[in-house]
Amino acid sequence: MTDTPDNRLSFDAAVNYVQQQKQAAFAAMPVFGDDENAETAEGARIFILDLDDVGELRLRFIAGPFFSTAHAANEAVSADAIPDSVRDLRFLPTRYEEDWGTDQIQLLIQKLVQAAGVNTEQMPDYKNLPTHGAGPEAVFPISFIGRDGATH
Repeated sequence: MTDTPDNRLSFDAAVNYVQQQKQAAFAAMPVFGDDENAETAEGARIFILDLDDVGELRLRFIAGPFFSTAHAANEAVSADAIPDSVRDLRFLPTRYEEDWGTDQIQLLIQKLVQAAGVNTEQMPDYKNLPTHGAGPEAVFPISFIGRDGATH
């Protein structure tokens, strides 16, 4: 079933897997900042092959910064519109649920990797990270939230 020792599939093998197993396959690419010396990924592009509601192959493309649910892209592309650059990627067989597309990028990747059965011991557990927020004593200046302080 897989093309490589690490279970990644060529595009054609991923398409066959998705169509035969009625599951999904994904590829992810880090996105680095504009700074030419940037060494830390700021976000990711995720490509998910799956079947739509009528059983047709599609590509889900989700991209955006880490730690944000504001995605730069979250769209479905029909099989005949999949660009050649995506066809050059290697995919992992996985499972995908539609509501995962609204998660933060790093959570989506974590779910896809876990569903692929890949050992995730070295991967941070983003889902269970403690959240930090402002306490009830926090006061934000009016100018910070975009108002000039004038009463209306």
